[in-house]
Amino acid sequence: MEEQGNNMENEPKPDERTEEVEEATAAPEAAQAAVADPAAAAETPPWRPSPPQIHRYKSPEAIAEAAAKRFLTAAERAVNATGRFIVALAGGSTPRLLYRTLAESPYREKLPWAKTLFVFGDERCVAPDDEASNYRMARETLFEPLEIPEHHVFRMKGEQPPAEAAQRYEVRLSDLFLGEKRRHFDLVLLGIGTDGHTASLFPGTEALDEKARWAVANHVPHLDTWRLTLTFPALNSARRVVFLATGEEKAQVIAEAFGGVEHPEPHPCERVAPFHARREVLLDHAAASLMPAEKPEGESETAPNS
Repeated sequence: MEEQGNNMENEPKPDERTEEVEEATAAPEAAQAAVADPAAAAETPPWRPSPPQIHRYKSPEAIAEAAAKRFLTAAERAVNATGRFIVALAGGSTPRLLYRTLAESPYREKLPWAKTLFVFGDERCVAPDDEASNYRMARETLFEPLEIPEHHVFRMKGEQPPAEAAQRYEVRLSDLFLGEKRRHFDLVLLGIGTDGHTASLFPGTEALDEKARWAVANHVPHLDTWRLTLTFPALNSARRVVFLATGEEKAQVIAEAFGGVEHPEPHPCERVAPFHARREVLLDHAAASLMPAEKPEGESETAPNS
């Protein structure tokens, strides 16, 4: 079993790991619909995603290191299987630390950057050089230090009208998977908001109900803004999902989404639940403070069914 994050010195290196990562297989359409629309679950066969694995770490830096090892494992497996690695990036402070870690040794040398393609889980409707841009953050911390070619980066164009930008991104994703029988991201990185949102899938917004498109423009009334975001059909295509979350302010929603604490309806983050794929939640101790009691050191922790 994989060791917990609070024992970092004993965690196996990526090339020494013996734990197998399940390969994603296509779930039946009815099962995918049940994830996109929980109300439809009663009308579908009892397909269920694997419960998420919870890992606790003592600092954001330790989370970034653990996520980097998972990034390397996912990349090596994808390149060995298909010749390329497609990863969906997240914005936020913890992913920023991850990207800086990836741009340094040993990951700088070990990762197959020439065969890596980057998409984005969401984007603010701002110019690419705006301080709020997820693309700008990834460019400064990852793409520029590693000299990633522009044609390997599929950015969402937040400077364009939202509906137009979303439609164009949908087309770009279709082109990315042109000729393939099924579309899969090899790895999806996600954050978790204090309201349970992930990517730009906010509670109560229209994008939560999208069942066909992979990219949409989503109006967020309480922020009085538009966002570009991948949808549940896109995120649930992933072969592996890794959530990154830090801070005590997120403890309640994380306990509800992944700790079995009762709440009236599913949070957007818990509706990201690919079938036959690994789903992991990497937390610092503050974010995990309201989760059930921690397992003994060295054991993986599996969340209650979510």
